[in-house]
Formats: sequence, C-alpha cells, structure tokens
Amino acid sequence: MYKKNIKNGVKLSHREYFLYMTIFGALCLTPSLSRATNNSIYNKYENATVSSTQQATVKVTGKVLDTNGEPLPGATIQVIGTPRGVTTDTDGSFSIECKKTDKLEISYLGMQSQTISVDKKTNFVITLEDQADQLEEVTVVAFAKQKKESVLGSVSTIKPAELKTTSSNLTTGFAGKLAGVIAYQRSGEPGQDNAEFFVRGITTFGDGSANPLILIDNVELESSDLSRLNPDDIASFSVLKDATATALYGARGANGVILVTTKEGQEGRAKLSFRIENSFSGSAKDVDIADPLTFMKLHNEAVRTRDPFAQLPYLESAIAAREEGKNPYVYPMVNWQDMLFKRSTTNQRANLNISGGGNVARYYIALTYAKDNGIMRQNKNNKFNNNINNNKYGVRTNVNIKLTKKTDLAVRVSGTFDSYQGPLKGGSDMYNQTLNANPVLFPATFLPDNQPSHIHAKHVLFGNYGEGGEYLNPYAEMCRGYKESENTSIIAQLELKQNLDFITKGLRARLMGNATRKASYDASRSYNPFWYSIGTYDKFTDQYILSDLNPDKGTDYLSFDPGSKNVESSIYMEASLSYDRKFKERHNISSMLVYTVREEKNANAGSLIKSLPKRNMGLAGRFTYDYDSRYLAEFNFGYNGSERFDKSHRWGFFPSGGLGWVVSNENFWQNGGISKVVNKLKLKGSYGLVGNDNIGKDRFFYLSQVSMSGSGINFGTSFNNGYSGVKIERYANPSIGWEVSHKLNVGFETTLFNDLEVNAEYFKERRTNILQERADIPSIAGFKTIPYANIGEAQGEGMEFSIDYNHSFNKNLWLTVRGNFTYATSKYTKYEEPAYEDTPWLRKTGRKLSQQEGYIAERLFIDEEDVKNSPKQTFGGQPVMAGDIKYKDINNDGLIDSRDKVAIGAPKTPEIIYGFGFSLGYRDFDFNCFFQGSGQSSFFISPSDISPFKSVTTDGKKGNKALLQFIADNHWSETNPNPYAEWPRLSAVDIDNNNQSSTWWLRDGTFLRLKSAEIGYTLPQKYTKKAYMQNFRVYVSGTNLLCFSNFKLWDTEMGGSGLKYPLQRVFNLGLQVTF
Repeated sequence: MYKKNIKNGVKLSHREYFLYMTIFGALCLTPSLSRATNNSIYNKYENATVSSTQQATVKVTGKVLDTNGEPLPGATIQVIGTPRGVTTDTDGSFSIECKKTDKLEISYLGMQSQTISVDKKTNFVITLEDQADQLEEVTVVAFAKQKKESVLGSVSTIKPAELKTTSSNLTTGFAGKLAGVIAYQRSGEPGQDNAEFFVRGITTFGDGSANPLILIDNVELESSDLSRLNPDDIASFSVLKDATATALYGARGANGVILVTTKEGQEGRAKLSFRIENSFSGSAKDVDIADPLTFMKLHNEAVRTRDPFAQLPYLESAIAAREEGKNPYVYPMVNWQDMLFKRSTTNQRANLNISGGGNVARYYIALTYAKDNGIMRQNKNNKFNNNINNNKYGVRTNVNIKLTKKTDLAVRVSGTFDSYQGPLKGGSDMYNQTLNANPVLFPATFLPDNQPSHIHAKHVLFGNYGEGGEYLNPYAEMCRGYKESENTSIIAQLELKQNLDFITKGLRARLMGNATRKASYDASRSYNPFWYSIGTYDKFTDQYILSDLNPDKGTDYLSFDPGSKNVESSIYMEASLSYDRKFKERHNISSMLVYTVREEKNANAGSLIKSLPKRNMGLAGRFTYDYDSRYLAEFNFGYNGSERFDKSHRWGFFPSGGLGWVVSNENFWQNGGISKVVNKLKLKGSYGLVGNDNIGKDRFFYLSQVSMSGSGINFGTSFNNGYSGVKIERYANPSIGWEVSHKLNVGFETTLFNDLEVNAEYFKERRTNILQERADIPSIAGFKTIPYANIGEAQGEGMEFSIDYNHSFNKNLWLTVRGNFTYATSKYTKYEEPAYEDTPWLRKTGRKLSQQEGYIAERLFIDEEDVKNSPKQTFGGQPVMAGDIKYKDINNDGLIDSRDKVAIGAPKTPEIIYGFGFSLGYRDFDFNCFFQGSGQSSFFISPSDISPFKSVTTDGKKGNKALLQFIADNHWSETNPNPYAEWPRLSAVDIDNNNQSSTWWLRDGTFLRLKSAEIGYTLPQKYTKKAYMQNFRVYVSGTNLLCFSNFKLWDTEMGGSGLKYPLQRVFNLGLQVTF
C-alpha cells in the first residue's frame, strides 16, 4: 500500500512515509527547519506559493537510471532557482509540477548531475553516469579538503571498505594496507587487541611517545578511540606523513597524523542500511607443550644431567602408573591449556545507520554493537561467567543544517560505551599461568563422589598440594572470580561555516567547538578456593579420601574490590579563515589561517602535578598556488605553544614548503602519443620542520621536582626520633624545548593505461633536540639525580611504493589489484654516552633504533675440554658444562663479559611492511583476498620464560615451568651431543650462562600471512526492488587464515610476546541490507 501525492504523483510506502515524518518531525523541534506537505519535502525558506493565476504549471514525469539501465531510487530532482524538489521512488520514477520555462537538476550521490530544460516535454528518461573518478579527486588534508591533483604533501588514503575486518577492532586492519604505516598486532585478547602502528617507523628514542596524532572529525583522540570506530561510519581515512601535510599540527605532527572524517547525510530520501555478522574465532597458533609423561622423564634427565647423584623428582613407579592409565585423580596428567581454553568461541557485530535529508537539513544516524567473547572455559558450578565478555556500544549522530544560504551548521554527537567482564588477571595472564603450573602434581578438580561429609561438596573441589595449598592451580585462578570495567566516551561538536563572499569572493570562515568526556571504572569480585589433595588411597579398591588443605580459609561468597575510577574531560576550540580564488582561468590560490586552543582535565589525577589542567594553543597557516594545473607551490607553518617548557622556549615555529609539476598537463604531453600510455604524471617534493612536545613523562621541565621524603636525621638518646629531609628528584632545566623533526620528501604519482595507478616516494628525516639523560657529568659534581637535556639526534629514511589496478572487462566482470610496500629505517646519530675508545662496538651512535644487543653465540660446548680451553664465561650461578652456550670473545681478552656485547639482528620494529591482494567480481558474485607481510625485524625468545622444570612463583603460588615440545624434540644430551641443537643442556634451575641475550635466542620476525579472504553474493536488483531494497548482500570471510614463517613456536607477528593470549583465526558470516 502507498500514500499517494495527488498533486505531484510521488509514491511513498507506509514505511518510507513514517521514516520521513519521524526524521523531519524531529528536525522541526530544533527549531522548524523543514516541513513535509503531501509527502513532498519543502524547506522553511520557500517563498510564498505562486498562485495558479500567476503562471500555468505542467506535470513532468520520468525515470532516473544508471548506465546499466537499473533504476536509481532516492535521486533528487530539483527545480533550479527554487527550493522545490522531489525524490525518485523505488522504481526510479518521479513526478513534479513546474513551469515550462524551468530547468531541472537531477543528482544522485556518486553520479554526475544533469540539468534538463522542461520546455514542452513532460516525460523524461535520464541516465546518470558514475562519478567515482571525480569523487576520488578530493583528498582530506589538515583542516580542509584539496583536489588530489594539487596535493603536494605525502598523504595516503584508503577506502573505508578496505578497512573492514572480522574483528571489532579497526586497528587490526591497518597492516599492509596503508603505504607508510608500520603496524603489527601483539595480542588477540578481546579488549586488549589493539595493533601498534607508526607512521614511517620510529625516529625518536626519548621517553616520549612515537605514536601518531589521531584526529577523528578534527578531535584529538587516542588509539583506543580509533579502534572502536566502525568502518561503516567512516567517510574518509587519510595518513599525513611529510612536513607539508603535518606542519599545521606543529605540536604533535612530528610522528605523523591519522585523519578520519565520519559520514554525513546526503540529500535525498531516507536511506537505511544495516549490517549483521556472526563469527567463530579460535587461536591462530598455540604454543605446543609436551605431554605430562615426557615432562616427568625429561625433568628427571634435567636433574641428573647436572648432578648424577641428585634425588630424582619422579619415581619410575609414578611414571609407570601414568603410562598404564591408572586413576587420573591419584596419578594426574593435566593439560592446563585444554583445561582453561576452548578451541573456539562466537562473536557478534551489528551496525544500523540511516541517512538522508533535504536542501536545508541532512542527517546521518548510526548505532553500533559488538560482542567479543574469549576462548576460556566456564565452570558450570559458578553462578557467574568467568570467560571474557567484551561488549561495545556506539551511537553517532551527524546533522548538517543550512541556516541561511551563506551559513552552515554541523552538529556531531557520538558516544561509545564499553562493558568488559573477564578473569581476575586477564586472559593473557591466564594463558601464561598454564605454562607455570606442574602438570602431574594434582588434578585441576576432584569429584565429590564417596567423600566424607566434612568435604564441602557444594563447592568446586580444587586440587592442590602442600600445606594450605601452596601450588599454582590455573583453573582455580580462572574460576575464582571476575573483574568488570566500564568505559564511556562522549563527544559533542558544533561547527559553523560562514560564506563571506559579500566581503570578497572565495572568503570563508569556520568556527568549531568540541567537548569530550571520558569516564571509567573497574571492580572485581572473587572467592577463596577450597583446596584438596589425596589424603589416603587404597590401590586395591582404587578409592581415595580427600584431605582438606585450607578448611578455614576458603569462602562461600564473592568479596568485592571497588578498584579505580577515573574521569577525564577536554575542551577544544578551533577558528579558521580561508580564501580560495581563481584568477584569469589559470591562477589558483588558496590560503588558510587556523587558531586552536585545548584544555584537558583529570578528576582522579592522583598527584598534584597531574591535577593541574593541561593547556596548549597554536596558530597555523597554509598558502597554495597553482598555475594552470601544471605548476604547484605550497607553504605551511605551525606556531605552537606548550605548557611544558619555560617561557623562553615555550613557542615553536615550524614552517614547510613544497613544489610540484603536473607533467601530464603540459601541452607537449597532451599532444604527444605518450599521454595514451602515461595518462597522468606528477612530480613533487617538500621540506619542512615539525615539532613534538610529547618528549618525556614529566610536564614542567623548567621547575625542579622536590620530594619531602628524602634522607633525614634521627634525634634522641636512642635515635628514634626521625625527620625526613628534602631531596631533588629532578633538576630544573629552563633550556629544554621542542623536539624538532626535519622532513624531506620527494616522489611521483602516475597513471598508466587509465587503469594502473603507481605512486612512489622517498623520505628522509632528521630528528633533533631529543630529550636524553646527561651521561657526561662527572661524579664529583655531586648530582644524585642526573639532569635531562635536548641533546639526542636520530635520522630516518626509507621509501614507499603503491599500485592500484582497476579494470572492467565488461558489465559482468571486473578486477582490482592493489599492493603497497614500505621500507623505513632509522639510526642514532647523536647519543650522549661514554667514549668507549677501546670498545667502539658498544656505542649506540650509528646503531639502528630498537636494534638489540647481546653476545654472539658460536655453538654449544662440545665437551669439558672445550669448556676448559675456551675464554672464561663467568655469569654466576651454575658452572658451565658441555652442552651450554659458547660465546664469542669480541675483544680477545680471554674473558666473556659485558664488553663483548654487540648489536645483533634487525630492529624490533619491522623495517619492511607490505601487502597485496585483489578483488574480483563476476555478475553478482565477488571475491577478494589480501596478503600481509613483514620483514627486517628480530626478536628475542626469553630463555628464562621458557626454561622447563624450574621452580617459579606466581602470586605467591609455587609451580614449575612447562616443557615446550621443541625442547623435548631437540635438546643437547649425552645421547645427542649436537653442538647446534635448538636447546642447550637441560636443567631444573636457571643457568645464568644460557640466559644471556645472544644470537642463540634471536629469531627472525619475517612472515607472510593470508590476512583475509571474502566471497559475497549480491541479490540482483530485479529481486531487491520488489522488497523495496536497494541492496542485499551476503558474504563469508576469514581472517588470519595462513601464516608462512621460519619461526614455528607461536605466531610470528606476536614477536617475543608469544606466551600470552594468542592472535585469533576468525571465520565470519555476514549480511548487509540497504533500503
């Protein structure tokens, strides 16, 4: 059934009619900006209706189609020069009354608009062509948008659809997809799975942050806020990298800028879209642990191989009983990983958005929900969920209102609400505990069957050993309680734009104000487990009686720990004046001046310094010149003030400039045959300075930090009256100022055969004034605390390369191929340190940033004679034996000590990140896959963390390190005296000689991963239009599907952090519908 407009003939379904009235009714309240009459949309500024006696009107009808002949529902038909307009229905049809002399403009988002004259014709069929190429010509840059052709800065952009992953965390989709961004993920735990990312690597080594500045709708936020953003809500995503692109953000632009804008409503009928996904996730790769029997046998070997007369930890009869499969509660063999973790779990995500509007008001409203569950098992006896349950809720409302013909107002309000519940110590800690618990000492739990009445059968009977339950039981630690946290972030923003053409053509003013408020709290609830062990056992009847280890300390109830609370708020104001003008059809100039001010407060600061509001302000400007779209020039500056520095260094000025030449717009190029092959070629270069005030953990470097709890004096006959003294914890240095980045960038952009886009850039950066602790102050100066100063310097350089190939073979078959490669390296160029005249290899100057140092391991000692005839290795602890690691004597002094350490391996932060993939469409099916790779990185596996059998203490509970399978398979022994075995001679205690950082434990971080793959099906429009839908698509996808690497112990991308919650392999089923 339809409501029908008798006057205009526009049909609306009941659903559409209700949707229009709801949205425009809401807008009418604040105040009345639009109204709906007879199902047609008018605005409040419409002139009085023209009387029929003044001029005759005609009814014009028609249909709007795309180039494939499919109808375009929601296209706008506007009578030029009047506010009157209608939209097409689901069949692309429209009807409107107008004068014969009128002209109609037909527009649709993503299509080229058309203008037609009514004249005597009353029926039209209009075909709109795709405007994708024109849409891509605009790039979002600092505080503005620029034509892509005129952009001189280094800016990487990506279509929001390419950021979509099977995860609710946006940052997990960065790696390999954005040229110039170094990204990697170290954990797969819900709520803790943010990827780390850096723009063109790391070129600073101070205590400050190397993270890029993140701006969402021009609001400075953190990576956690970016991670919550839904890709469906993103309109543009840009990464600003060089000086001309980032100089306007002078105070924080040195590390690059990530700039995100969210969607706004488009003119036309209401458009409703929703996406729902359900996924199954599990560990991409688990640490492989040896079985309990192997653990016992090799534990015995580890003891006897170091001391032939030592008492064995396990009797042969105990091993035999387990081999024979006797009572598992008396002779336990626990796989703690299987006990705590499931193979998979399910997750859900949903997004609903509605957008539309008229020429007075446009709106975009979105609701987001994501539920991520952990892979931890839940104890059914508990009346609470000890598994990870992370819920994220989001709401976003963007409303654009045309107050007058010259004045626009944007109102943006967004909120994110996170609710987390999980084990007391977190998922990664629980994973690590499974590697610290003895697998054969006791079972995780006992059955309550046939136990005396004093045994608390209503409780879980957790296994343990020793007086009071001295040992670690990871399962009990997981089940004994939970922690919960809530995080809320609300952002409200008003933006006013004023056209000042009445002063001079091209002049614009903009005023933006933003308020952000974040609140969080956490709490935990837990009980004390009741511990049990085998008291007596009758081997003839196979019956046992339990012994209660802590009858007076176990509890029946959940205790409560209120945890912490925190409230943060910030206010940000931005005012700008811009001017854009073209003269004589060839001279294009634009300029901008921006003033910013920001204040942050913390309600639960915890200290006097932190309780003081943080304030900064700045002035920035841009000037660009474009001659005939051929010769380009740009100048930018940032003039910023920081509270952290003394007034003599408080303000920093950071200029930059760039030049460009669009060779393909030259006449000789256009007139020659080369333009048919190389359709576009632009050369560009830039140089400038960018500042960074986030250079340390302290705030006011020009003030000394004084403590009243220093060493004091005692009085009295017994010296029992003490008074604390005063000490300086940090000396003032009014000379400390801005860290400065000197950035050079050159590159080219080209398009070949109209299908292949290739971009390449070379960059070089010199970072000066890096804050560093002084190292050349003699001890006779009397300083107990070493002062800091801007004395460090570093240099970085690299290149990045990207290709994008798009080709449609026919209307049924299309192909997109994309790839990018980033190489970014950096090194110390000035680092205050001892001279090291006799040991120059110890100097950091000249060494790569984040490159690690250690000993060069030659091999394992062959025998005792080899130990005796080699340089002395005295690291303390146990004596060195055959099968222990032999190190190289770098300085040939016959002694292995700290002076023999050298830089080894590649940096921890990858120097190479790349990605490539393709998308293929055939008729209504589409398929895409993407590969992500990383290279030029190294990491240590910590021998102390994986040394098997040794006694450890976790939260006061005893345990033994687990035996990893690779150690069991390939370790040095008397029967396998291989000097290149993967693991040295076994031991049940720490061997300091073998625990040194060395090439023996250094691993290559190179890997190639099939990051994602997806296949989808879109229902043809001949079916969707019958259900009043614009689009209906179902798809299946997967993430972290395959990984190719020489490193096999755990997922290579986790680096040296593999002994915690693993990265997840995800399989996903999704549905997307648009009305």
